[in-house]
Amino acid sequence: MRRDAEEPVRPRSDQVIGRDELLGRARDQLSGGGSVLLHGPPGIGKSTMLRALDAEYAESARTVLRCSATESESHLPFLALVDLLGLVADEVADALPLPQRAALEAALTGRGESSLHRDGLALRLAVLSVLRALAARGPVLLVADDLQWLDAPSAELLGFAARRLGGMPVRMLGAVRTRTEPKEQEHAPYLRAYPPESLALRLAPLTGSQVSELLAARGYTGLRRSTVRDIHHTSGGNPLFALELGRALAESPTPPRPGEPLPVPTSLRALVLSRLDLLSAEARRTLLVASAGARPTLALLHAAGRGDAESETALAASLGLVATGGPDGQEGTVRFANPLVSAALYAQATPQERRAAHAALSTAASDPIERARHLALATTGTDEQVAARLAEAATLARDRGAPSVAAQLGLLAARHTPPDAQPGADERRLRSAEDALTSGDIDLAREVARDVLDRATDAAIRVRAWMVVIDAAGQAMAEVESVFPQALADAGDDPRLLALVRYQLAWRALLVEGEMTKGREEAAHAARLAATAADRRTELMALSFQAQMETLMGHPDAPATLERALTEPQDPQVACDHNGAGATRFRWEIMSDQLTEARTTITGLLVEVRKRGMVEAEVHFLRGLAETELRAGHCGRALDLAHESLALGRDTGIGEAAGNMFTSLAEAAGGDVDRALALAGDAVRRAEEDGDLIYLSRALGALGHAQLVAGNAAGTVQSLRRARELEQGLGIFDPARGRWHGDLAEALIRIGELAEAQDVIDATREHAQRLGRASVLAVLDRAEALLKAAQGKHEAAVRQLTSAQEQLAKLGYGLEEARVALELGRLRAERAGGSGLSERSARGAYDEATRLLRRCRAVPWLRRVEAAVVGATGAVGSMGSAGALGAAGSVGSVVGAVPPAGGWSAPVELDRLASTERQVAALVLEGATNREIAARLFISVKTVEATLTRVYRKLGIRSRVDIVRLAAGQQRTG
Repeated sequence: MRRDAEEPVRPRSDQVIGRDELLGRARDQLSGGGSVLLHGPPGIGKSTMLRALDAEYAESARTVLRCSATESESHLPFLALVDLLGLVADEVADALPLPQRAALEAALTGRGESSLHRDGLALRLAVLSVLRALAARGPVLLVADDLQWLDAPSAELLGFAARRLGGMPVRMLGAVRTRTEPKEQEHAPYLRAYPPESLALRLAPLTGSQVSELLAARGYTGLRRSTVRDIHHTSGGNPLFALELGRALAESPTPPRPGEPLPVPTSLRALVLSRLDLLSAEARRTLLVASAGARPTLALLHAAGRGDAESETALAASLGLVATGGPDGQEGTVRFANPLVSAALYAQATPQERRAAHAALSTAASDPIERARHLALATTGTDEQVAARLAEAATLARDRGAPSVAAQLGLLAARHTPPDAQPGADERRLRSAEDALTSGDIDLAREVARDVLDRATDAAIRVRAWMVVIDAAGQAMAEVESVFPQALADAGDDPRLLALVRYQLAWRALLVEGEMTKGREEAAHAARLAATAADRRTELMALSFQAQMETLMGHPDAPATLERALTEPQDPQVACDHNGAGATRFRWEIMSDQLTEARTTITGLLVEVRKRGMVEAEVHFLRGLAETELRAGHCGRALDLAHESLALGRDTGIGEAAGNMFTSLAEAAGGDVDRALALAGDAVRRAEEDGDLIYLSRALGALGHAQLVAGNAAGTVQSLRRARELEQGLGIFDPARGRWHGDLAEALIRIGELAEAQDVIDATREHAQRLGRASVLAVLDRAEALLKAAQGKHEAAVRQLTSAQEQLAKLGYGLEEARVALELGRLRAERAGGSGLSERSARGAYDEATRLLRRCRAVPWLRRVEAAVVGATGAVGSMGSAGALGAAGSVGSVVGAVPPAGGWSAPVELDRLASTERQVAALVLEGATNREIAARLFISVKTVEATLTRVYRKLGIRSRVDIVRLAAGQQRTG
């Protein structure tokens, strides 16, 4: 179930997908006057990226020189030179000395007998002179694609000139083909035709989500996510291959069934199998068997009857079709050079040849799941014995934590099940649909369930199929509104079936109607029906939902209901379901400020669902762990986890609105505020489109928080007022659920709405005190202290802030503690003299906040410290060159020492340190004490001290402060 309670950026070409980081590096290089060489295998997108960069930078160049070589013309001397200079040489030819002009004219026109051998120096100097003359008139951009086909004389001339153009505004932008598995520095020879210090960028394969985005951008929509995953695997992430596969599927009248290989178009077969004709017929059969196997080895091929496997695969390896030996050096492994080679071989074979290969593997494979799969693919028509073996294999795959494999095996079992068999084909299809749900393949689950409903007459089968359809809708339950009456009709008066439907009606009441009380009542009804029918699994799910609702409502029965949901006997699948009792216990713990217990619970759940292959639950539990780390003030860790959950959710289509919402909170804490705003805005839009009032209030809370961090108090008020109205209407009274109340009060104070701020504080405090939400009360104290400060009660405000900071530190809420310290610093700075405050005094006022925020890696909040100090002193220019904030550098230096979302960016000088020494130095930059470093690295304090002594000696410094100064110095020079 997919639910749970400096420089402006240039526009990116729609065709360039998945290359943002490479484009950024290329742009930085070109903007600084440097040159760029793109390299990678055929079809990887070099030309597309080259065209995009060409389009961006051609406008800023006075002269653009282009050439695109081809293999058939690579033997023609000076052809690339003609493309590059043929139309512009006349503009500057008169300025050339006569020998140079004659040599260049002969080379460009083909008249005479010009050659590098006869006119070598004159021709080289002529090309150099032309480029210098063009550069003297304005910037020159030289663009060259397919450098591997560049004729040798032209390449030599370009290299001669490039090495001598230092200081001239000439930039080179080119692309060259290298291998799929490149040798070290394979592109290096082509850099000889480039100026020194040119940047070489290798284009890597696209990720699964990037392939999905590429296919959608080209109009290949409507594909199942499992099909998109197959395209990514078969193409090896190669954009050209992926698009060709997508085109073939779009043009095919009968798409492949789940588990079947993709159709490989003739164009790709010719591209990757051009050398297949050099193999004997027997060698081709050996490779076909290898392509049909999941993990082909020489031993497997021998067992499958391929006696000459060694020599045949060795010949195939010499032709670049396969590689022997695994990536870890394992002997006997047979790997195809690209997954597409395997797919093309299989697609080119006849049906009879494929069945023969699978028949051989059905006895040769050692794994029972593999044997069953090959037996099915070698068999035509229905066969109960084959179907039973496939069903057993599906159960084994499910037990191994591979529900996606179980789903495919279940569909194969259904396909081979005779009409009168028991269990029947529909039962096996439905089980595969439930496995698909577990694995996160929502599209497949929905498709199979609808197929079952089209033919099934058995009430129990039909109700279970309706449940799959409803579950596949996720948060958008309004889209399946018509399903509920049909499911109720099929359930009749059977308590077991009615319990299933009533449980879904509980979710409908919550998500569609926004009726939390009704949802609680429906869940309680479902639990009673399930208990009557002895359906413990449904009873546990219903009790967990009821406990969640009661927790959010602040209902006094919540602890007792949760206890019932945790009572034995337990269902192992439900125990780790993201809507099960374990998840409900985690929610209770994190709302009750039990961060250590919450981390233990959610970590255990995450381990278990990964073992079971429960992808949807993994998405939710990654987000839960991220939330726990965010509460604890581990902003960098929280951001990494949030992005991991978001990527997995996007790949599977699970909980994208919720993923955007929480990743926004993590970005606002430890990443980029603009990204936080964009993600929260998207979450609000999605929740509104889905009609999901529960997530809409959470999304509005995230948007309001991002607006607060961005300094938009009015926007915060607008978003959070709406969240408040929604939650009051929904009956959500536990402020620990969304934790936006302190932000709303703070923003109201910022815009002068003091009375409303006091009302928010008072109303929220009443519920927080009743429910024992200590962290919420401490945050409300922070907000009330700001209210007192606005009323001129500075001493009372300082006392209340000091108390709030102590309480939050005790509870382990690192970021909230740091936010209180920031407000204390602001008040102390104001009391110390306002705009006349000295820089030293400003630094002192904000020392504690900076230390705490650095420890949290709270980058956006550190920016606010910087703004606060600059505002207090008016010394914008002086702050950038001061020492570290407080004792060790300016705010800007401290911010610069904070790692970006992707990880720590240490000073270059730290590269000379050993691994442990670098870790210790990095933690020093965070502001950690020796004791804190020892705890985080699991070493003794004495070891930390000894390590620091070695660091000082290697870096030629004397203290911890010097490490920070080293980082600050790099930031200034960078």
